[in-house]
Formats: sequence, structure tokens, C-alpha cells
Amino acid sequence: MSFTVAITGRPNVGKSTFFNRLLEERKAIVDDQSGVTRDRQYGVAEWSGKSFNVIDTGGFVAQSEDVFEKEIRKQVMIAVEEANLIIFMVDAATGITNLDESMAEMLRKSSKPVFLVVNKVDNHSRLLEASEFYSLGFEHIFFLSSISGSGTGELLDAVIAQIPVAESDATDDESQLPKFAIIGQPNVGKSSLLNALIGQERTIVSDIAGTTRDTIHTHYNLFNKEFVLIDTAGIRRKTKVHEDLEFYSVIRAIKAMDEADVCLLLLDAGKGVTAQDLSIFSLATKKGKGIVVLVNKWDLLSKETNTARDYEKELRKRLAPFNDVPIVFTSVTEKQRIFKAIEMALEVFENKHRKVATSALNDVMLKAIESYHPPVVRGNAIKIKYVTQLPTNTPSFAFFCNYPDDVKAPYRNYLENQLREHFNFTGVPIRLFFRKK
Repeated sequence: MSFTVAITGRPNVGKSTFFNRLLEERKAIVDDQSGVTRDRQYGVAEWSGKSFNVIDTGGFVAQSEDVFEKEIRKQVMIAVEEANLIIFMVDAATGITNLDESMAEMLRKSSKPVFLVVNKVDNHSRLLEASEFYSLGFEHIFFLSSISGSGTGELLDAVIAQIPVAESDATDDESQLPKFAIIGQPNVGKSSLLNALIGQERTIVSDIAGTTRDTIHTHYNLFNKEFVLIDTAGIRRKTKVHEDLEFYSVIRAIKAMDEADVCLLLLDAGKGVTAQDLSIFSLATKKGKGIVVLVNKWDLLSKETNTARDYEKELRKRLAPFNDVPIVFTSVTEKQRIFKAIEMALEVFENKHRKVATSALNDVMLKAIESYHPPVVRGNAIKIKYVTQLPTNTPSFAFFCNYPDDVKAPYRNYLENQLREHFNFTGVPIRLFFRKK
């Protein structure tokens, strides 16, 4: 289960700057999906070999001058409830405000660890002024400047020290079974898909309460197919969270994604693929999960001869560069092709665990390299001598060559396409690494 850190604080203290620094500027940090929305709200950060989810709650608060106490209160409550650790950000330049105090009061009641981060401490006199924040009464307090990045290292060290060492529970059969997560936006039919699958009561072996209160694991044994479904839809609706529904569904989707091997991404045929869907898709890709795209409510669309073909072509264009994914047109209410979807998911699960023998890999890939050489960089001919698959959860391949840093994206894409063409990795992101021979 991946660790989730929420960044809270009143508007204009520099949450987003800090968030972007975590996700983009540091070499150690895995990049976030690009250009999806102007204010991106979640991503995966990595520090000293540990990765964790980061949520910027700022993106969810009305960005007006007079942000209501109520709005902010709500945002803090969500963060407190959903995250494993809370970063409470304040601004050294303005000092303690009433809003800071009321947020502090709420956060002190939380049993979760809270790190008080005083931002905009970029010179010595600011550091002296910033000591007033000790009066807020938090045990962990950090002084930093988001813009220059000074002080972020100590904070990140403290964050990853809080990440528990994964307990290995790989002994039970449960963990050996494929895990599928149903993800997608509200109202695309996630609950209906679950119900359609569960429909035959006798096929269910047991209901296992999920590791978290909000994801329910259902163990299936159907037509000699056995797997665990992680449902993010079957969550009791909180009262009055209509405006925050998207925030909840995003956090839940991220949590479900972390536990799953394969994600079933549901889209609404009528709406097509939205920015939110693309960001969920690229996050699943970043996390190295298998993906099956289900275009639901297909029965409601008026169709002509090539509707499905054209729709699929357009969809793949939107999902590029990683568009080697199964696309299934379903109607959950009519139970159309929902079992095909499960079959595809099982196939993707197999692809994700596919190990290619080194000899076969070299036979195919060295021929492919021979027929299209890497371009010459700065007068150096790049020679790739040997390929091997790495023992990782996501299919990863190491290419040994003389100038590993000079292999550019177009050639990487060519190699990835060759791997996909010769070995079946449909629905699975592939990682390529170039190493010095």
C-alpha cells in the first residue's frame, strides 16, 4: 500500500510551488503527468529510493480572495481522513494568521503525524521571525523556501522515515491472485460493473474487508478464473461531499491503483476521454500497472458501420504514447462484454509477469538494432551489445551500450515498439534502461 502525503494550508502560502518542486525539479523525483490541468493535484514523488503519493489540496479550494473558513475546514478534514501524513504549510512572510490558527486547531486533534512547514524562509532575519510558529504547538517543524528549495531535503528525509517497511504477507494465497481495480470518474458505472459481476451470488467465495476502510476486496472464483476485485465505488457516500466528490474519487483511485496489478479504467462512451481520465491513465502508467480500458454505456450510442473502429482509433490517439492497451466496448447494464473485459484483464496480468528468455530477447532485439541503428551522437556511433530483462514487477529491460546517456527518446520508442511487436506486452507499461557495457 503506498504512503500518501497531503499538503494543506491556507491559500497563497506556496503549497503548489512546493508540490511542483517535489514532482518535477528534483532529479530524484519521478515526473508527474504533464499538461493535464493547469493546477495538478496529485502525483508520485520519490526520495532516497522510497516513493509516496503527494496530494496538493490547494488545487481543490476555491481560489478566491475571501476563501471561506468552511471551505478550508472541509479540505483539511478530507486531507486528515485520507492521508497517512499531513504537511501543514504556513508563510513566514505574513506570520501567523487567524486561518492558520483555526487549521492548526483542527490538525492538533488528528492522530496522524503533522509536519508544520514554514515556507518563504529565505534569509536569516526571516528565520528569526519564523520562530513564532513554535507557538502553534507542533512537534515536527521545518523551515524552508519552496522557490529556492533550501530545506526540502531535511523535510523529505523526515517524510520517508515515516513510511513503514512493507510487511511481507506474500505467504497467503490471497496475495498470489491477480488483483484488479475498477477505476474511473464518478457515474461511469463502476458500482454497476461490480454488481453485474457479483450478480451470480454463488460464484463468490468470500468478501474480504479491504486493507483500508474504503476499498472492498471481493474474491472471485468464476468459470475456473480466480481473482480479487478491488472496488473503489462501494464506499458509503459521505454527507454533503458533492463538490469534493472528485477529490475523494481521485484519492480512492490512487489508493486502489497502488494495490492492484491491473486497472480497469471505465470511460463514459458519451463523454469520451476527459482530462481527468487521461491523468488517471498516466498515473497508472507511471505506477507500472497493467491497464484495460472499458468504454461503458456503449449501448446508448447511436452507431453506424464503423463507429467502434473510429472511436477506438480516436481513443488510441488521445492515449498516446502508451496506447498498446486493450479497449473493450461494454454496457454494464446490459451485461455486454463484461466477461470479455475480465478475460482481457487476466491476459494483461499474464503479460505483466511475462519473462522473456535472454537468448530469445537478444536474437530478436539485436536483429532489430542491426536493421535500424541508433543515430550517431556527437560523432559517436552508439553500439548496443546485449539486452536482458530485469527481475522487477513491471517488465523492464536493460540495454548495455557504450554511450548509455546518448540514446534519445525516438530510438527508445523504436526499441519499445520492437519489444511489443515480438513479445506480447499489451496493456503493460515497459521500462527501458541503458547501461554502460
